[in-house]
Amino acid sequence: VAAAMAAERALAVATCTAPVNIAVIKYWGKRDTDLILPINSSLSVTLHQDQLKTTTTVAASRDFTEDRLWLNGKEADVGHPRVQACLREVRRLARKRRGGNEDAATLSLSYKIHIASENNFPTAAGLASSAAGYACLVSALARLYGVEEELSGVARRGSGSACRSMFGGFVQWQCGERPDGTDSLALQVAPETHWPELRVLVLVVSGEKKPVGSTTGMQTSVETSPLLK
Repeated sequence: VAAAMAAERALAVATCTAPVNIAVIKYWGKRDTDLILPINSSLSVTLHQDQLKTTTTVAASRDFTEDRLWLNGKEADVGHPRVQACLREVRRLARKRRGGNEDAATLSLSYKIHIASENNFPTAAGLASSAAGYACLVSALARLYGVEEELSGVARRGSGSACRSMFGGFVQWQCGERPDGTDSLALQVAPETHWPELRVLVLVVSGEKKPVGSTTGMQTSVETSPLLK
């Protein structure tokens, strides 16, 4: 039986989808760029996955020789610090949950991982692709490793606004006060039924990658804007 279990856990696959969220009160600057801690709280509305979503599949296998990542069908840098931060945090939670014990029926945390993520909307064009993408990645990894803890703080390590895509409806990202970011989490403040008449109209004038990314734009604002406060 143990041998059969080990064979079953030689390959594990999990797939998740996650929504885009659009902030109605934005966060636009970080007090800690490494932990991605915002200088203000924010409020967003989650859009319907029938129109905009990210789909991510993660697979772990003892036969994989290296971690790999594909975005919209093209291989990307799996060593990106934010991707690695999410991987590291989910694995840490999985290790904590197991209490350091691994049996034949448990997916080994040492297995290399392959990630394939796809958006059904333009990427890096201003439609919160990173929010949906990292929320989806963290959810898929958590499912793969059997992690059930609060995950918005982990998603935040990939992209700040990703923590809000962990919930539907209307979501607040609390900026928090602790230096370690443990209180910088998202929570749903109202379900989508709170405002059923609300519609969000998306007009794509360009599907090209925006010339100035959100991270750069935020940092420039923090450093130069007299109106930021």
